Parts: sequence; C-alpha cells; structure tokens
Amino acid sequence: MEFTPETKVKDILAAYPWLPDEMIKLDSRFKIIKSPLVKALIQRATLTDAANKAGFPVEQVILELKKLIAAHEGQA
Repeated sequence: MEFTPETKVKDILAAYPWLPDEMIKLDSRFKIIKSPLVKALIQRATLTDAANKAGFPVEQVILELKKLIAAHEGQA
C-alpha cells in the first residue's frame, strides 16, 4: 500500500488492523485512535488529519508507518 498525505486512515487500518497498537507503543498521543469517537470520525480522516491531531508532521507519520509495517513483515 502506498502512503500519501491524502491516504484514508480507514484504508490503512483495514489493511493493517494491528497497526494502532504498534503506533501507541511509539507515542502515547496515538491512544486517541482507540477512542470510540475517533473510530466514528476516522471514516473520513486522512493521514494529514491524523498527523495534525497527534501533533506530528505528516511526513514523519508516513515514515513511521512504513517502518512499523516493514518490521512487522520481517523486512527490517
């Protein structure tokens, strides 16, 4: 899957359902992704939206996602 600032968070979570737990390990600010309210809003959220909400540059979020996925798939 290719990640861009416009990639929908729901698509990422559908492809990598284990990802929220790993993101929380990186930074506790990502706990918000487990919130029931956020789960409802996530349907429209892009990576840019998520990065802004967590207080990170979107480029950093994309880089970290790629690292987590590569590690999980044994490519790191």
